[in-house]
Amino acid sequence: MTGMRRVWMAAGLLAVAANCTLTQKASDLETGVAKALVSEEQEAQLGEQVHHELEKQGVKLSQDPVVNKYAEGLLAQLTPRAARDRQTSWHVHVIDDAKTVNAFATPGGHLYIYTGLLLTADNESEVVGVIAHEVGHVVARHAARQLVAQYGLQSVAQLALGENPGLLSQVAAGTLGNGVLLAHSRHDENEADTYAVQYAAAANYDPRGIAMFFRKLPGKKDPRVDRVMAYLQTHPATPDRIEHVNQVIAREHLAGSKVGVAELASIKQRLQGMTPVSSR
Repeated sequence: MTGMRRVWMAAGLLAVAANCTLTQKASDLETGVAKALVSEEQEAQLGEQVHHELEKQGVKLSQDPVVNKYAEGLLAQLTPRAARDRQTSWHVHVIDDAKTVNAFATPGGHLYIYTGLLLTADNESEVVGVIAHEVGHVVARHAARQLVAQYGLQSVAQLALGENPGLLSQVAAGTLGNGVLLAHSRHDENEADTYAVQYAAAANYDPRGIAMFFRKLPGKKDPRVDRVMAYLQTHPATPDRIEHVNQVIAREHLAGSKVGVAELASIKQRLQGMTPVSSR
């Protein structure tokens, strides 16, 4: 679809929005506009720029082949089901920081997992739940929606027409500076959670993993992790949100037999016993 056609489609969506009922969520409208204006190629380009900005700012990416292959293997189990909802490329990166418990996704299918999250999780189903949640953000194009919400329709329309190429660099820098594409709404978090339990169960993992991970973080005491609340700061786990996860699991009869205690334990042992091998 050409840039001009995307702009026309967005204009049509906005015309419909003018006649929508007050109960229709603004985020749904922003998502529709984002889909019309931000192409797959632009999202991929933005994801690459954010990745380069991360490296420029000194984020340490793990160079340990065993840990990286482990993360890639978990993601690979989720993407076949995710492909039914959106076709995109996927890239998983492990950030070598044992003191930060966090994970996030950026446009273009880039997923980032901190080693602190691997060390804090008690089993593989919890890690899979978090990764599947980030996959859900990508599938639902939440970063593209945030583009419209944060920068406005006019700026994103210019981006679609190739008239504002500098916006990509601006967005990349803003993502790192203030998390402009990572501050998801409650609606977005619930939507990503729905995808998370569906994708985890499709990979035969216990879909309750993400809820178990949420429940234990507030009380987690570990001298190796002094920023354990980082994930909750970017993905607040309210009781309502945990209840939403449980409702989806019950309503859709989701289940999985894999928990993966031993598998994660071997990775944790490796992370605890090794000197971090990282690159800038």
